[in-house]
Amino acid sequence: MEVHTFFLILLTILLAARILGELAARFGAPSVIGELAAGVLLGPSLLGWVEPSAVIRLLAEIGIILLLFEVGLETDILRLIRTGTKPLVIAAAGVVLPFTLGFTAASFLFHQNLLTSLFIGGTLTATSIGITVRVLTDLGRGQSHESNIVLGAAVLDDVIGVVLLAFLYEFSTGGGISFTNTGKVLLFIGFFMFLAPLAAKGMAEIIKRFEKASRIPGLIPTTVVSLVLFFAWLAHAVGAPELLGGFAAGLALSRRFFFPMGMAIRTDPEFAHRMETQMHPIIHLFTPIFFVMVGLSLNFRVIDWSSSFIWEFSLTLFVLAVLGKLLGAFLIRENMPTRFAIGLAMIPRGEVGLIFAELGRSSGIFNNEVYAAMVIVIALTTLLPPFVMKWMYRRYGAQMPALHG
Repeated sequence: MEVHTFFLILLTILLAARILGELAARFGAPSVIGELAAGVLLGPSLLGWVEPSAVIRLLAEIGIILLLFEVGLETDILRLIRTGTKPLVIAAAGVVLPFTLGFTAASFLFHQNLLTSLFIGGTLTATSIGITVRVLTDLGRGQSHESNIVLGAAVLDDVIGVVLLAFLYEFSTGGGISFTNTGKVLLFIGFFMFLAPLAAKGMAEIIKRFEKASRIPGLIPTTVVSLVLFFAWLAHAVGAPELLGGFAAGLALSRRFFFPMGMAIRTDPEFAHRMETQMHPIIHLFTPIFFVMVGLSLNFRVIDWSSSFIWEFSLTLFVLAVLGKLLGAFLIRENMPTRFAIGLAMIPRGEVGLIFAELGRSSGIFNNEVYAAMVIVIALTTLLPPFVMKWMYRRYGAQMPALHG
């Protein structure tokens, strides 16, 4: 690819993602839907202007790693602990139920092979913290009782999801299911997740000291991005996906991180705020490229839309994806509107689901039909719940406890 051609393609991707993301937000939908639509519009499905080249894929990979870094950075474990056991119950059910339902349907109803069925089940376990937080904040319920439960459950969901993603990654690269490799990956993940935060905390202290002595601006974003990329490389080196490195770095540099032994290391709040403020523009530059890339990877023209498989498959998985999250909320003791609110807030798959689906596609585990069906399910579960939640809060909001506790 010529350099000037690459510049034109990149500016097209960034502008299309921004414009369609903005339009989606103005219509009350998550911006990720607009960015996904930008990829579909520019890619082989419609205009055919942009092909998913190796350079664009590399930029998208950086976007995924930074996205998982942001998820880790915004994770507040202390808030999770304050909500008691309810988030744990909902998170466990929100992983086990969708995974079991998705795997069973894919394997027995649609006769997919074992690895494909595992990836389908894994994709359905995802919950998007970003979309959930945004909807609850827009509704003025960001600090409510059910919000704390949902956010705690979504945090656990993400941690379990990233671990599950690491296993599926090992299965896909290893060419099949191996209990030996599974044990090895689990050991690597435990070792990595324990040591990475220790190293990151030490490096954060070094960054703070050098920032005071630095004579030129930009030290924090330069060193933090370098740290994230280093942990991504380290994660790959120990046999886990690069995404895990980004997540671990974000978790380690978040405002509160609790080690398994109960020892707490508190990050300087003022430094943490500066770091988040300076990192957000970089994250917001790269992450839309990933979502556009997902849209570019779709080619709706080669899919046989007259086939009953894709419609039955999509509809079945959509129903199971919704039920898998809703049912978990009925395992805790709350009034009925609160249970429904919690269940609905756990449904959006968003960017986390797209990461699973993209890994399945790039590994050759999902064919075009299955991949398209998964993107349809993720889009529907991301797009519809915010509207249903807004309607529900207007009608039943007075019956829910307003204060967190």
